[in-house]
Amino acid sequence: MPGAPNRMPPPEAAPAPPAEEAARTVLRRLAPSRVALHLDLWKGAPPVDIVTPFQRAETAFLAGDWNGAISALDQLSVRFAEPRWPTMPEPFRGLRASIPAPVPPQWLPEHGMEPAVKLERKQRRDAEQQFALATATLQWMTSRAAPADDLAPLLAQAKTALDAGGAPPEFWEPIDRLWGAVRARVPPPTAGARPPPPPAGA
Repeated sequence: MPGAPNRMPPPEAAPAPPAEEAARTVLRRLAPSRVALHLDLWKGAPPVDIVTPFQRAETAFLAGDWNGAISALDQLSVRFAEPRWPTMPEPFRGLRASIPAPVPPQWLPEHGMEPAVKLERKQRRDAEQQFALATATLQWMTSRAAPADDLAPLLAQAKTALDAGGAPPEFWEPIDRLWGAVRARVPPPTAGARPPPPPAGA
């Protein structure tokens, strides 16, 4: 047809997740990161270059900028993974950026699995990590005499759902309520000294 364009129209962008779902996704990383920045390994206060991406994530979260919050949390996870913080305890080490060693695809345990099975396994791993983080968070709050007794039933509900298999909505509902309470009760971290120099040879 005369005047018709010579190139295909651009593909349609994938629909963005609903705002409520996006907020929950960010909260599941933001709240445990807040606790992680109060751990003893920082010896009083984490360095400013660690706190800055967390503060950007908080600002974006409050503004409803989910992509900005995720980007800032990704930057924070890279900072957590730096070799100068080898003593970050489990399960908070799970907040670090994962940098797996390159291996042939056929060596991966999930190679050849159906996409639906891979997704189910990933969702289960995510749920187990969230439960471990929530458990460690409540233990930390108890050790600091922070109010957490009313959060124990939420953790128990999540465990019951997790033990039933998979990662059902019955698991995520109490977990998300718990993270909302944690974010409200744990104060934001205060930046400490400038970052130390990188290790020799790094």
